[in-house]
Amino acid sequence: MEIRPILSTLLRHKTAAALIIVEIALTCAIICNALFMIGDRIQQLNETSGIAEKELVRVQIISIGGDKNAAALTATDLASLRAIPGVKDATVLNQVPFVNSSWNSGLKLRHDQERPTLNATSYMVEEHYLNALGLKLVAGRDFEPGEYISSQQFNDPDANARVAAAVITRKLGEALFPGENPVGKVYYSWSDEPTRIVGVVDHLVRPNMQGGPAAREFTVIYPIRPSYDVGGNYVIRTERGRRAEVLKAAVAALRANSNTRIVLEDNTKTFEELRRDFYQNQRSMAWLLAIVCIGLLLITALGIIGLASFWVQQRTRQIGVRRALGATRAQILRYFQTENFVLATAGIALGMLLAFGLNQWLMSKYELPRLPLWYLPVGAVALWLLGQIAVLGPARRAAMVPPAIATRSA
Repeated sequence: MEIRPILSTLLRHKTAAALIIVEIALTCAIICNALFMIGDRIQQLNETSGIAEKELVRVQIISIGGDKNAAALTATDLASLRAIPGVKDATVLNQVPFVNSSWNSGLKLRHDQERPTLNATSYMVEEHYLNALGLKLVAGRDFEPGEYISSQQFNDPDANARVAAAVITRKLGEALFPGENPVGKVYYSWSDEPTRIVGVVDHLVRPNMQGGPAAREFTVIYPIRPSYDVGGNYVIRTERGRRAEVLKAAVAALRANSNTRIVLEDNTKTFEELRRDFYQNQRSMAWLLAIVCIGLLLITALGIIGLASFWVQQRTRQIGVRRALGATRAQILRYFQTENFVLATAGIALGMLLAFGLNQWLMSKYELPRLPLWYLPVGAVALWLLGQIAVLGPARRAAMVPPAIATRSA
């Protein structure tokens, strides 16, 4: 099949051909970026948090006014929670994953740096955190008893308490010290004194999306025992299948320990529920983008079908002449498919340029990551297949026209 007659025909119908090319180009640009955004959101939905989500529940409480005995009451709370049947362990944290706020601080590799190397989230923990959360220590060690201080000491300028040790995530270590073992290295954050990294956990996500997906695991764990009035997060690890009963018993136990506190019912949930609520927007956006992609593909397919059907009607005499001269049905079918392939190729080439430009704009406005190049050929193949399927019906109708009828219609 020679391309020259096809190009000659398309040049005689410039407006219609240009409209289809532009439609395919816009669809290609939007589809490539939409598929990338859907993939990015699916990746977020399936991210590894680092904690034993299927065994964890969270109870959040706040005090009514100040509490001078918060540290002692926290110890009583933890003892009560650990004594509940079905509880493996319990801990208290200043923050938890899958909420929309977090404690953050800048990390410097040198004391005299003007700007932090990066921003990381800060978890304050007591001795049971590793087992209670189900974290996996992959390098170094856990905190030693003498390294812990209380949140009251940390906040008291006269106490002269120093946070000398920290456990970080693997990804934070890779960002701070690329290609090196971070254990034993130091950084500067909350004071002029260095903090030494003593251990590395495999994963622990930031409570919110600050910094974007790339910074989700920029996490530091500090040996600062928070009392219940610092964040108010009790995290309880339960036996499988007993989370509901443990959650109910935990709320009752905390209320029995003090009547000067409020249990925040809306924030008292299993961690699977916290994850589901946290990613609701991403889930909804993924579905919305999927619907947009399907809609665009349908509109593009209808446009190709409409144009091909119109051209079949306009070329009835031309088709009849070719059939009379010996052209087979397969050759007529192949002609229209090749013509559509040429239009689709021109639209895809333009669409790839538009896709790249759209991604650059999204990167600058919404901090979207760079579009991987492999999305472009995926979009191209999808549109080529769509074009061939869409044009198949009109092309088959053209191939079925008998030569005599086509000639009489002239």
